[in-house]
Amino acid sequence: MDLIPYPIGPLNPKVQDLVFALPLFALCFLLLARLLPRMNRVLEARDDAITGAADRAAAVRARAEGERDRTEVLFAEARRDAARTRQQAREQGAALIAEARADGQRERDAFLIAGQERIAAERLAAEAELRMSVSELASELAHRIVGEPVAARAEWSN
Repeated sequence: MDLIPYPIGPLNPKVQDLVFALPLFALCFLLLARLLPRMNRVLEARDDAITGAADRAAAVRARAEGERDRTEVLFAEARRDAARTRQQAREQGAALIAEARADGQRERDAFLIAGQERIAAERLAAEAELRMSVSELASELAHRIVGEPVAARAEWSN
C-alpha cells in the first residue's frame, strides 16, 4: 500500500517501509543529537588548540625576531667597540714606537757626541804628547837616514 494515492514513482514510500524506517530514524536522530554537541566541543577544542598553537608560535617567532634584532644591535656595538679598541691600540703602538725611536735617536746622538768628544780629547792628548817628543823622534829619524847622530832641538815651533 502506498502512502500517497498518486503514482509519483520512488518518492511514494510504502506504509510498511515507513513503519520500520521511522523508529530507526528517531533512534539515529537521538543518538546524533546527543553525540553532535560532544563532537562540536571536541572540534572546537581542536580548533582552539590549533589556532592557539599557531598564535603561540607567532608570539614565539615575534619574540625570537626581537631577540635576534637586539642581538644584532649588540654585535654591531661590540664590533664598533672592537674596531675602536684596535684603532686606539694602533695609535698607542705608533706613539710608543715613535717615542722609542726618538729615545733611540737621542741616545745615539748622545753616544756619537760623547764618542766625538772622546776622540777629540784623545787626539789633543796624542798631539800634545807628540809635540813633546817630536824633536826626539825627528833626531832619531835623521840619525837613521843620515847615519850620524843629530842633536835634537829643545823646542819645536809651529
